[in-house]
Amino acid sequence: MKQILYRLWWEDEGQDIAEYAVMLAVILVIVVGTIRLIGSNANNVFSSVASSIQ
Repeated sequence: MKQILYRLWWEDEGQDIAEYAVMLAVILVIVVGTIRLIGSNANNVFSSVASSIQ
């Protein structure tokens, strides 16, 4: 167990994986936030178009 923790702490490969994981998490937060903003606005637009057609 001590050897695994040592490798995770001191080897550069583990840091690369952690950096990619952090970047992926940030990108996912941005994408989800954007989809939520666009989703609510798109819903309002489609509702107004549907009510004007009827």
